[in-house]
Amino acid sequence: MNERILITGAGIAGLALAHWLARHGARPTVVERAPGLRAGGNGVDLRGDAITVADRMGLLERIRDLATDVNGIKFVDAADRAVARIATRDAASVEIMRGDLVALLRESADQVEIRFGDSVRTLEQDDHGVTVGFAHAADRRFDLVVGADGVHSDLRRLAFGPEERYLRHLGHYFAFADADARLGEDRWVTMFNTPGRMAGLYRSGNHAEAKAYFIFRSGPLGYDRRDVAAHKRLVAEAFADQPWRPGRGLLTAALADPDFYFDALGQVRMDSWSNGRTALVGDAAWCASPASGAGAELALVGAYRLAGELAAAGGDHRTAFARYEAAHRSLVTRRQQIGPNVRLMVPRTEGGRVLRNALARLPLLNAAAAVERRLARTAEPLTDYRRAA
Repeated sequence: MNERILITGAGIAGLALAHWLARHGARPTVVERAPGLRAGGNGVDLRGDAITVADRMGLLERIRDLATDVNGIKFVDAADRAVARIATRDAASVEIMRGDLVALLRESADQVEIRFGDSVRTLEQDDHGVTVGFAHAADRRFDLVVGADGVHSDLRRLAFGPEERYLRHLGHYFAFADADARLGEDRWVTMFNTPGRMAGLYRSGNHAEAKAYFIFRSGPLGYDRRDVAAHKRLVAEAFADQPWRPGRGLLTAALADPDFYFDALGQVRMDSWSNGRTALVGDAAWCASPASGAGAELALVGAYRLAGELAAAGGDHRTAFARYEAAHRSLVTRRQQIGPNVRLMVPRTEGGRVLRNALARLPLLNAAAAVERRLARTAEPLTDYRRAA
């Protein structure tokens, strides 16, 4: 019952969902707008129930082998001298580069059909299924359709309405790109602040490459989210007077990266993640923003629960979608409470930066960060779904 399932998006949520649906006996198909897997991205954290899910997928040891091995955050002054450090390593969680995790998930769903270079153009639901019109391929009929295509989900727009109803701006914009690893300290995230801005460099101990990060405070800006040249101009203007010496080289290298990524910090808030025979998973449903550090965790656990509830309900999507939301909503709500992360990374004033650095030099802030990590990994009982007969 309801075995033919289309998934839009070949990211963490989409590939994890495809894996579990196939294991439960369904016939998933994935459609991805990009011509291939998106190999880039930043470091993502797996903790709590996400560790359990990765273990049940048979991927945990390989994920640990590819872990980034970052010790923490180092704050520097304009002369690149360290003024404070916060330890972030946590033995109960694992950080892995997003591209590495996506590659592992693709291997775990190697029997699943994936159509690259295409996207959903139209949806027509009825009592028995969904007719899907693609941008390039011929129309096809599916029993269910699940959107796993990110914060700016096209599937959400088609099935639930414009994103302005659901996407909340959090007062900041961010960008990341590849960077010269020689600019930063190995196994540390180096950050430099001026009021309302942060330039940073991410150095993994197990990877030769590095990532540049830029965040600045701003109300909503008008720009075409697919115009990379416009994105680069906005970041170049925001950091034009960069006083941090390594930051100038960091900005130049980032602006030259063809995979430069830019977006607003935002959260997706929805009262329901399903509408008839369509549903959402991952950032399309509940993006907590990159500042939460919870995107991969929520994606893996949400995909596991959605596929499991469909199997447990014998494919009855009405029952399964309701149980999926009931099981996953509390974790999403907790992770969307992102606490002081943004204020610590991007102090609004010079006084705030000085106070942050002073606190970071004291054991108190490191102890508070350790407590927050323990609270964040608190796991609820995770159903061990059995394959439907």
